[in-house]
Amino acid sequence: MTTAANSQLFKAIALMLLAALGFSFMNVLIRWSASELHAFQIAFFRNLFGLVFMLPWLISNGYRSFKTGRIKLFIIRALLGISAMYCYFWGITVLPLAKAVALSFTVPLFVTIGAAVVLREQVHARRWVAVLVGFVGTLIILRPSLDGDLFASLVVVASSVFMAASVLIIKSLSRTEDTNVIVMYMVLLMTPLSLPVAVYVWQWPSWEIWLGVVVMGFLGSFAHLMFTSALQRSDVSIVMPFDFARLPFIIVMAWVFFDQSVDQWTVIGAAIVFASGIYIAHREAQLNKRRATQAKITS
Repeated sequence: MTTAANSQLFKAIALMLLAALGFSFMNVLIRWSASELHAFQIAFFRNLFGLVFMLPWLISNGYRSFKTGRIKLFIIRALLGISAMYCYFWGITVLPLAKAVALSFTVPLFVTIGAAVVLREQVHARRWVAVLVGFVGTLIILRPSLDGDLFASLVVVASSVFMAASVLIIKSLSRTEDTNVIVMYMVLLMTPLSLPVAVYVWQWPSWEIWLGVVVMGFLGSFAHLMFTSALQRSDVSIVMPFDFARLPFIIVMAWVFFDQSVDQWTVIGAAIVFASGIYIAHREAQLNKRRATQAKITS
């Protein structure tokens, strides 16, 4: 590997670790803000201040950034996104943070199932085995017969289902739409969509919580930017394993800020789920390269 390629790889890894750190701090702020605010109101502030931090990009791109012929699909994607956010944010406020984060690693499993069932993509035996292994890991995390938080855990799993459906729509949109347009419509639509529910549970926060939700909005946009930049600089299968850093980050933060401990089964289950997700991402990357090579040969 050349020096330039090594440099790009190290940058991609650093960006992915920054994204993991940003998402972890965002989760801590969600939990902290829940001392005064409902999870649905926190979700609105996340969207609102995330949009505020994206306004410079929106202004610089002007009217052309709004051009699309698939507005209905953008709306469906936003509805799925806000549903995923509601479920996940509520789960963070009631579950141990490490457990909620561990369950969020199930998204690639549901994406694979959705790709096979909805998009009719061909999924071979090895990826189906990876999905089954991932769900074994999920059951280890859930431990329905041992814990009293099964309902809240299933709500977080539901957020992964909504997010997986959103990812499938993004895959469809990316065939015709620019990446910046997809991101722009996400924040532009999810902010007003999350307002009515926030008004219903509205509480005026203290100035400390105001500061927290502003920083939370910034961290959400920052982490998404770092995550996207990391994927642009290197193969998904190379940099995605570093997304697992979210778990040790959140374990330490949950202990420092909320005196929460994590049991070994959550860590073991999360490792199994994440390993299966990484294998699925690796196989997807291999298949994409193969398709690209075949397309060049036939063109």
